[in-house]
Amino acid sequence: MARTDALQGSLDLLVLKLLAKRAPLHGYALMAAIQEISEDALRVEQGSLYPALHRMEEGGWISAEWVSSDAGRRVRAYSLTRAGRKELEDAARRWSSVTSAVNRVLRMA
Repeated sequence: MARTDALQGSLDLLVLKLLAKRAPLHGYALMAAIQEISEDALRVEQGSLYPALHRMEEGGWISAEWVSSDAGRRVRAYSLTRAGRKELEDAARRWSSVTSAVNRVLRMA
């Protein structure tokens, strides 16, 4: 399975979880954290991440503000909103249900 295939359907969940634990984070930091925590099993491309961040911001799940990075550049830092925390709970529950179902199929004799 290609690394990008593994992310399909889970990018929002991963971003929301990271923001729940480490916010505020800018886009590059989110990409790097996903890759690092997954031990290089998952990689997020900018072309996938930034549209997802925009969609989540429009949906009210995250908020963004311009801040100065360590390198002195202005970057958008994202944080989880109350609605985002609710979505994280719902998405985690859905993900658990789906992965349990897939595991049941994989374990069949």
